[in-house]
Amino acid sequence: MKLRNAAIIAAFLSVTVASSAVEAGDAAKGKRVYAKCKACHTIKKGGKNKLGPNLYGIIGRKAAGVEGFKYSNAMKNAGIAWTPDNLDKYLTKPKKFIPKNRMAFPGLRKKQQRDDVIAFMATFHE
Repeated sequence: MKLRNAAIIAAFLSVTVASSAVEAGDAAKGKRVYAKCKACHTIKKGGKNKLGPNLYGIIGRKAAGVEGFKYSNAMKNAGIAWTPDNLDKYLTKPKKFIPKNRMAFPGLRKKQQRDDVIAFMATFHE
């Protein structure tokens, strides 16, 4: 029973943290930040993969979850879902969060820019 309650509390906290991370951002400003991403990524429903995978529906998706995109072994074996918290860590320094992944982008230093782009990406879902 204690284990079940701990799991429920952990799930609640992760949802609370995830939603607050998205709420901290400004999606309109995030659209401008996303301009740095669109050279390699699409975010349109049904959009083609480019140098990087399509990011439509990324929030909550399992890493390496876009069919037809050839991911690095590091990304395939990351074992994470793209929560706002994980996206924030990844976008800070992609090579540090998932070593040996192929993304060449060095990251976004400013927390507010990460929050904004995550809020923008969160608007693209079913």
